Amino acid sequence: MLAPGAAIESALGVGELAGYAKESLEAAFPGLWVKGEVSNFKRHSNGHWYFSLKDAVGQLPAVIWARDARRIPAPPDEGMSVFARGTLSLWTGQGKLQFMVDAIEAEGAGLWQKAFDTLKATLDAEGLTAASRKRRLPRYPSHVAVITSGDGAAWRDIQAVIRRRHPGVHLTLIPAVVQGELAPASLVQALDRLARWGGADVAIIGRGGGSREDLWAFNHEAVARAVAACPIPVISAVGHETDFTITDFVADERAATPSVAAERAVQVLEELRAGVRALGGRLSDALEDRVDREGRRLRAHADGLRLRAGRAVERRRARIERVAGRLEALSPLGVLARGFAVARGADGRPLVRRGAFTVGERFDLLLTDGRVTARTEFIDASAPHLRTG
Repeated sequence: MLAPGAAIESALGVGELAGYAKESLEAAFPGLWVKGEVSNFKRHSNGHWYFSLKDAVGQLPAVIWARDARRIPAPPDEGMSVFARGTLSLWTGQGKLQFMVDAIEAEGAGLWQKAFDTLKATLDAEGLTAASRKRRLPRYPSHVAVITSGDGAAWRDIQAVIRRRHPGVHLTLIPAVVQGELAPASLVQALDRLARWGGADVAIIGRGGGSREDLWAFNHEAVARAVAACPIPVISAVGHETDFTITDFVADERAATPSVAAERAVQVLEELRAGVRALGGRLSDALEDRVDREGRRLRAHADGLRLRAGRAVERRRARIERVAGRLEALSPLGVLARGFAVARGADGRPLVRRGAFTVGERFDLLLTDGRVTARTEFIDASAPHLRTG
């Protein structure tokens, strides 16, 4: 029996040959990494990426299907040196060799850093990473929400730290997928539930350590915008101390680890009690100082009032004595005391002129210490006190 294509009688159709070639290529190269430079990159409207990988001696057409492109952080730049993993195959419709790529890595940080820097620049320009929009964490939270995996070490660490520091603080887990393709949407949904609930004072979002790919969900744009839009303060706690994600920049505070985030969120109960006692002592001391100051001020004020009142009394006494002296000088009794007498007729009227007297008529003389009844014997117009010289 003749082998397929060995003779005219067993000739292969073009499609059959292309199919055989496709099967042979895919079986011979089931998955391999290829290093090359990206050339003629095109992004199709259906989500597929088409480009060529080339080096100094050859060129290979390549494609990344949309389902695989979604797992790649950013499209490669023209001329970028990359490592591409895929399967060598044949496009039977046109008989063209094709490298079907399912993963791609640029040299160094490459595509991951490009995606990170591009998103951060966008968020910086919108002001979502600005320090001025960061909110202060509540000083005495009563309820802390945690967005993480319920099965992860991060949730256990946060529980242990908060229970040790302040057992009275309520903890609520809002579970979410924290790595893989489903993680971004799951984290956004958890943040949405947190916002609609509104029962927490502060939130922690994060996970424990892992590879760059494991942590990448926290660099997703939708997650970053959801964190920035959260109505309560958010602490981002992703990975270890050296790991930085986009959520760290848009959150109100970044913690190096989930355990540190728990420490930032809740103060130690005994420290709070000590602070209250110290504050009570300071208030008591301040009150005593205020009472002492006010007492001294009132005593000084009273002394001043007494001094001013004494001076006012002395001034009034002196003024009264001066007035009394003048009154005394003008008083009839004062006149009598100086040796004068007042003559008064039988009808009680004072006799102040010579013509008021009648010889032989009785009259009274009022003295300083009594009254004398007298009779007019004669009337002399030449009294000594009337003489003028």
